[in-house]
Amino acid sequence: MTDAPDDGDVLEAVIAAMLDRHEQARDRILDDLIEQAPSYRHVPRELLEQIWARHIDRTLGLLRHGRVPSPEEIDEAEVASDRVARGVQLADGLSAFRRAYSTIRDMFIAEATRHGLDPALIIDRTTGLWELTDVESRQIAAVHRRAEMSAALYDARRRADFLHGLLHGTLSAAEIHGGAATYGLDTSRTYQAIRASAATEANTEPGTGAGTGASAGASAKGGTDSGTGARRDQRDQVARRLEDLCRSHGRIAMIGVDDGTIAGIVQAKPDIGDLRVTAGLGPPAALGDVHRSYRTAGRLLGVARAYGRTGVHDLGDLSWRIAVASERELSELLVDRHLRPLAAEGEFGALIEQSLRAYLDTGGQIGVVARRLHVHVNTVRYRLRRYEELTGARLDSPDTTVELSWALAARDLPSASLD
Repeated sequence: MTDAPDDGDVLEAVIAAMLDRHEQARDRILDDLIEQAPSYRHVPRELLEQIWARHIDRTLGLLRHGRVPSPEEIDEAEVASDRVARGVQLADGLSAFRRAYSTIRDMFIAEATRHGLDPALIIDRTTGLWELTDVESRQIAAVHRRAEMSAALYDARRRADFLHGLLHGTLSAAEIHGGAATYGLDTSRTYQAIRASAATEANTEPGTGAGTGASAGASAKGGTDSGTGARRDQRDQVARRLEDLCRSHGRIAMIGVDDGTIAGIVQAKPDIGDLRVTAGLGPPAALGDVHRSYRTAGRLLGVARAYGRTGVHDLGDLSWRIAVASERELSELLVDRHLRPLAAEGEFGALIEQSLRAYLDTGGQIGVVARRLHVHVNTVRYRLRRYEELTGARLDSPDTTVELSWALAARDLPSASLD
């Protein structure tokens, strides 16, 4: 791009005329922008005027020197970050930018024509303005998207930090109230902590050991996740799905991945439909005490996983089995007393155990047991009598019912070597 020797003065006259007119054009565009693009109503007018001034400066530089700035020379990072922080959409930003440059370009053509600027130079500079529009719009889009990603990551980190502090009891009352306002939590309600894992995962969740062979490992915040990237992605997906399911029923929920475990708080026990997860649900608690509910949820998750259960389980669901999972010495004693003597009977011992399970499940209704096992009632009676002979226990004793139920539940724990 080169100027004819006698065009310099004419070009400066065009630029001077544009400077005389640009504020009027700016005010008209900004008025229309604020009216037509609601997301710009939160941007101070002073800032919009500064952005317009930068567009004018770049335009005048191009008109004088005939050179289109490179993308590296167009620094829009600060403006893009501000737009993102104020909720301005990229589409609105690009629309406002293109309209601004369209107005500036029209203003140049009108003044250049009025001042008699060489038509070839008009075409040359107009082409340059089109190129500047393309270069700057691409740069704006790129830095806006980077700013959106940075903002999203920052928001995600803040949310994760708040949830972690809530679940571990490290937040002050002011931090709890501030976070609750930010994330739509009602401080007057109680919430239940939930701790979950995908049903396909092995029982290696941090801190969920049931106490019967499963190790209750402790994971520091920010520690290394032992799972692969695919496993982390699976946890993120399950956490989002679980939160969506809770919210779809009109209930408040805040769920994420904390210390490698799917964890969070829910307003009530969720209906998870066909989602394949195992979860422990702690008792209701105020937000300031939800860390206690979280500890219980972790214990319940460990017990539910030990029994191979899926779904969401609270204290009422697992009941006394929680104690079975944690009292290993007592479990070994009761297995020795009520089940190990059956081993001497070989295959018949397994049939006795099968009948005992059915007997307890049906509340001691021998006829129902016989129908369930497809045998004669006398066969059931014989098996039960043989159990009493081998163990010295009496099935009509309440203590026997409790101890036998405990021993069978302990036998069901895959992590317990009680056979």
